[in-house]
Amino acid sequence: MSNIYLGYHFSVEPKELGSEILIAELGEKAFESFIETEAGFSAFVQKSLWTADIMNDIYILDNPEFKISYTFEEIEQVNWNEEWEKNFEAIDVDGNCHVRAPFHPKTNAEFDIIIEPKMSFGTGHHETTHMMIQHLLEINVTGMKTLDMGCGTAILAILAEMKGAQPIDAIDIDNWCYLNSIENAERNNCKHITVYEGDAALLKGKKYNLIIANINRNILLNDMQAYVDCLNPKGTILFSGFYTEDIPFIDAACTERGLTYVKKFERNNWVSLKYVN
Repeated sequence: MSNIYLGYHFSVEPKELGSEILIAELGEKAFESFIETEAGFSAFVQKSLWTADIMNDIYILDNPEFKISYTFEEIEQVNWNEEWEKNFEAIDVDGNCHVRAPFHPKTNAEFDIIIEPKMSFGTGHHETTHMMIQHLLEINVTGMKTLDMGCGTAILAILAEMKGAQPIDAIDIDNWCYLNSIENAERNNCKHITVYEGDAALLKGKKYNLIIANINRNILLNDMQAYVDCLNPKGTILFSGFYTEDIPFIDAACTERGLTYVKKFERNNWVSLKYVN
């Protein structure tokens, strides 16, 4: 089988939301690996699966709210493990929680989470994941029915189980995230995590004591009512995936639905907020 790939290098503005949408669209094509870059991300497709019209019907490219440009090149013998090692850095939260790939050395952290990344983690993900871990480390989650919404690689669901939460639902709209979350839950010997592929429509009729939502501002605002509807009395919601300047919008949406602000973490203009009802 040929190891020749075509690499598409995208510059995306606004980067976070635009990249998320574009990756989802490219994932419906033959693209199989994505690596975040300073300007956006790179996407890779096997040359044998490439077609001249592969970029047709990518709707975000025609959306005036986003500024997207790209170049592409032929790349031979892509070693994805090497790419991951170059781009994926372990996350160390106060020495108490270590999130690493199998190729990273083990530390003495109380909570040691091992994931096999299928695409690299960018700075934004590191910042938001770091802060959400900080929140979880401070909360006694024992026996809490938990939701990890927009679970990605299920890092937060895995930590919640390690700390005693159960049962846990992990949900992501992206098929790659769904499959990778299942793999990572198994890799960390988790027994109480159920992974679902879908969106907030899956929450109808569900109830949780703890909701973790690390997504982005627009999705959080759109789905806020769904989160509040499935939060048990005296429940806790942790939000992240947005910037300091987005706080007023998130706070207004929470406050008007009866949630009470508790705490905030900030890292390099990224924010994570804690609310209770």
